[in-house]
Amino acid sequence: MQRRHFMIAGAAGCATWPHLSHAAGKAVRIGQSASLTGTQTQYGKDVNLGLNAALVAANKAEGPNGLNFELLALDDGGVKERVVSNAKSLIDVGASALVGFTNGIGAQDCLPLLQEHQIAMIGTASGNMGIRVGSQPGTAHVRAGYDVEYRQMINYVKTFGLKKVGYVYLQDTSKINLATMTAVMDSAGIKPPIALGVDRNIKGIEVAAKQLLDAKLDCVFFTTNAAPVLAIMKLMNEGGFPGMFFATSLAGQDLINGVASIGRSVVMSLVVPRPTALGIGVVSQCTRDVAAINANAKMGVTVLEGYIAGRVAVEAARAAAQRGGDVSRQRIRDALANLKVDLGGYRVGYESGSSQGSQYVDLVVVDRFGRIAG
Repeated sequence: MQRRHFMIAGAAGCATWPHLSHAAGKAVRIGQSASLTGTQTQYGKDVNLGLNAALVAANKAEGPNGLNFELLALDDGGVKERVVSNAKSLIDVGASALVGFTNGIGAQDCLPLLQEHQIAMIGTASGNMGIRVGSQPGTAHVRAGYDVEYRQMINYVKTFGLKKVGYVYLQDTSKINLATMTAVMDSAGIKPPIALGVDRNIKGIEVAAKQLLDAKLDCVFFTTNAAPVLAIMKLMNEGGFPGMFFATSLAGQDLINGVASIGRSVVMSLVVPRPTALGIGVVSQCTRDVAAINANAKMGVTVLEGYIAGRVAVEAARAAAQRGGDVSRQRIRDALANLKVDLGGYRVGYESGSSQGSQYVDLVVVDRFGRIAG
């Protein structure tokens, strides 16, 4: 077996192979594969931070005689093949559940492993429809999929009478995302004059920006990570584009942070509450729990998404423990089947046969100064 470097939540440092300090029946190992390097480094680190904060807070609440949550995190660099390899390694070292993966297409390629090892995949930080359509036993989503985001955005477009809509997506992701967007637009009577697949590492982005400008569009939709959105927005802004920009949740906090450098606003879909809404329980609790492990960390939508995934994993493990016996992989899967939790203004619930725990989507305007303004 290839030796890998694991990060352990709540531990003083890192170890190559984690050591369980609690009895085996009390230990709950949470395995994560995240883009801790590469073009989506901040995205991966933010999800990891939120997940870590949720588990550390849970350990404090559980005390020495309760469940002991350990986070085993591996870097995949945003490369889907490494996601599958990481998942296998996490399973091999005894992960109780796979939580907070940050690469949607990589998570999709891991689906056969869920059945082979009877392990749950909870809270993948992606709206990828490839892990949502049909029967996907073992998956438990804590956020809305792209289908819900697309419908809300297209309703916005129709309201404002925009007709010529371009669509930009990642060329290495599931084809079902493009098919879903096309179906939503068809149902609204909108035909996209141009749909472009781009590289997540922004190679050849100038060509894509010129094609979009030449199409004389009213608006451009993005289902990409932040780097292509910001690069294309910049080039189109310099080219005098008068229309609007829309981006799905995939762009994450990186887009919000980067908009000010472009000087153009963007309509963005959030699948978690606004990180400034401290009156919402889950937001204020996440803010406190993140500060408890890193006083200098910045709160954001991607941190909150990782935190929610962690909280749901904790509640599933607790529900499994209440049934008696060890908190095994199968018991966590069984507990998820009908789990319903209110995390403080954000509800996640699963009905029998459904893996979709939330339909929450909030459309906001990120203004040219990088502020969530509407």
